Amino acid sequence: MERLNWHLAEELAKQAQVHIVGPRGCAALAPTGVIMTEVPLKPLWRFLLLGGLAAWRVARRFQPDVVLAGSGLTAPLALFAARRSGARAHAYVHGLDVAVRHPIYRAIWLRALRRLDGVIANSGPTATLCRSIGIREDRLGIVHPGVDLPEADATPSSRLDGIDNRPLLLSVGRLSTRKGLREFVSQALPAIVARHPKTLLLIVGEAPAQALHAQAQTPESIQAAADAAGVGGNLRFLGVITDYKELGQIYRACDAHVFPVREIPGDPEGFGMVAVEAAAHGLPTIAFATGGIVDAVAEGKSGHLVPPGDYPAFVEATLRAIEEGQELRATCLPFAAQFAWSMFGAGVWTLLAANPEASA
Repeated sequence: MERLNWHLAEELAKQAQVHIVGPRGCAALAPTGVIMTEVPLKPLWRFLLLGGLAAWRVARRFQPDVVLAGSGLTAPLALFAARRSGARAHAYVHGLDVAVRHPIYRAIWLRALRRLDGVIANSGPTATLCRSIGIREDRLGIVHPGVDLPEADATPSSRLDGIDNRPLLLSVGRLSTRKGLREFVSQALPAIVARHPKTLLLIVGEAPAQALHAQAQTPESIQAAADAAGVGGNLRFLGVITDYKELGQIYRACDAHVFPVREIPGDPEGFGMVAVEAAAHGLPTIAFATGGIVDAVAEGKSGHLVPPGDYPAFVEATLRAIEEGQELRATCLPFAAQFAWSMFGAGVWTLLAANPEASA
């Protein structure tokens, strides 16, 4: 979500003046030409209070045409600043920020979302969630998140250092309960290993420390589940990788990206950016057809979708992806190309601005 918001600011700055109110320390990462105002992030209530006041002061001084919330969590701040500066208020929402069931959140934050001039959803299923809380159709749009497309001359990686010629599966993302990796290593990986005993699952990511409503699956608990299932030696944890080129080498070296997101009421997967990232590097994704993942994976083109919770079907789809090899990889790239960040920026700009002189 953080990376998406930086790209959002970068793309909008190509069309308008952009001023961001964000957590302390973020100015070091700001795109060129973007003006920053920082407020303390912790505790959350303090960030919301000081962020709202800062947004109000900036809006009075800056006189923007649009105040845009980068998620539903900051929608009340955007609405407050916009209404006191004569601007229009919009939000880009991700799924969970619409589905949270806490009564206080629903009473304040969802009410603010309904009062905005526009809401941009990251997927069709997220837009459906928006409709379910009363957001009007004429105020609702959909723009899928973007992806960094590798350079055209990026050469495929043969294998990773220290790993011999063996089937490689990859998981990328936060180790949260919704992501379902512990269930995957218990209910799917053993059957895959039975067919291909040398299969190795590479895991990139860590348990979430600060995330809305997220519950963690620690590496230790995932490893324990794998040990109990007899596949403990088929896992390798790589930790967090922030270098996109390094991550790209891992994507290109693997045979399939597994994305076993669980269907949990009140905790939806809004889109699934890692599935598009994988496709951009020619790596197919195997996923349960839940939430916005149905927009992020094209069946038979960038991977395979199976019914939620059907682990035998997940096993067969993963084995099929491994066996399809280069045939499926070739169709991943054209699918990913439609998610370039430039197209994302153009889509958001179209929904935000009615004229080229707007500022945000």
